[in-house]
Amino acid sequence: MGNLLAYSGIVTKLRAMEAKLLKPENFEEIASLQSVPDVVNYLRENSSYAYVLDLLDESRLHRGDIEKILTRQLYHEYSKIYRFCGLKQREFLSLYVKRYEIGLINYCLRIVINRYAEPFDLNYKKEFFDKYTQISIDKLITSRTTDELIDNLKGTEYYEPLRRLRDNPSVTLFDYDLTLSQYNLSTLWKNRKKILKKKELELYTRECGSKIDLLNLQWIYRAKKYYSMQPANIYTLLVPIHYKISAGQVKEMIEAPGIEEFEALLQNTSYAKHYDFGHQLTIEQMYTECLDRLYKAERRKNPYSIAAINTYLFLKEEELRKLTTALECIRYGLSSGETLAYIGGKIQ
Repeated sequence: MGNLLAYSGIVTKLRAMEAKLLKPENFEEIASLQSVPDVVNYLRENSSYAYVLDLLDESRLHRGDIEKILTRQLYHEYSKIYRFCGLKQREFLSLYVKRYEIGLINYCLRIVINRYAEPFDLNYKKEFFDKYTQISIDKLITSRTTDELIDNLKGTEYYEPLRRLRDNPSVTLFDYDLTLSQYNLSTLWKNRKKILKKKELELYTRECGSKIDLLNLQWIYRAKKYYSMQPANIYTLLVPIHYKISAGQVKEMIEAPGIEEFEALLQNTSYAKHYDFGHQLTIEQMYTECLDRLYKAERRKNPYSIAAINTYLFLKEEELRKLTTALECIRYGLSSGETLAYIGGKIQ
C-alpha cells in the first residue's frame, strides 16, 4: 500500500504524458516529409512540442536550434515529474540527472579542446542546471582551456577524476569522454544501495546492470570492428562491473581473434538469446531494444515504483534521439525508408 500511495499521483501524471509521445505512425509520416520546415509544422500540429516550437525563430531552422528547443522540452518534462515526486523519488532523480551533467561536460570539453571561435551557447540549459544539478553554467562558460574547465568543476564530484586525468600529457578528448562514462556508471552502481531499498533496489540493479553489460558489449564490438584494437587496450574501455555477462565471457569476447568469433560468443549471452541479435538487429539497435523491453517489463511488474519514472524518461529520450536523427536524414535528402532504418523503423 505504501508504494501505491507514494506513486499514485506520479503514475497518473506519467500516463498522461506518455499518451502524448509520438507513435510509430507519426514517425512514418515524419520520414515521408520533404524538408525541416515541414517537420517543424508537423510537430506543431501533431505533438506536445507545439509550445516549445513556438519559441523557435522561423529563420533559424538548422539542426542545432531545433535540438535546443527539443532539449528544453525534455527538461520541462523532467521538472514536471520532479514536482510530483516525494523525497525518496527525488533522490532517485538526482542519480538520473547525472547523465545530463556528463553530457554537458562532454560538450564543453569538445568546445575548449577543438578551440571553437564561438565557444558556448548554454543559456537554454542554465535554468535547469542551476535548479537540479551541482554544475554552474556561469562558471563553465568562462572556460577557454581544458585546465580552466576542470578548475571550474571544483566542488563537483567530476573534478577529481578529471584533474587526475589532465596530468597525463597525451590525454585526448576520447580519454575524457571515456573517463566520465566509466565514472558515471560505476558511481550509479555503487550509490544505488544508498538511495534505494528492497524491491526498488532489485529492479534498478537489473536495469543498471543490464545497461552496463550492453555498453561493454558495444565498446568491445566497436573496438574490434572499427579500430582493430588489441585486447589489452579494449580492457581499458570497459566498466569493471559484470551483471549477466561474467568476467570469463568478457575475456573470451575481448580475446576473440576476429569480429565473427566475437559475434559467435555474443550469441551465447542472455541478451542475444532473447533479442535475436545478428538476424534483425545491429548491436546498437540491440542495446536500445533490450533496454526498451526491460524497462517496460519492469513497469508492468512494478507499476508503482521508480520503474514508472525510469521507463518514461527512457521513452522520451528515445523519441528525441529519433526526431533529431530523422531531421538530419531529411536535411540530407534520404528516402523515407532510409530514414526509418536509421531511427529504428518503429517505436515499440
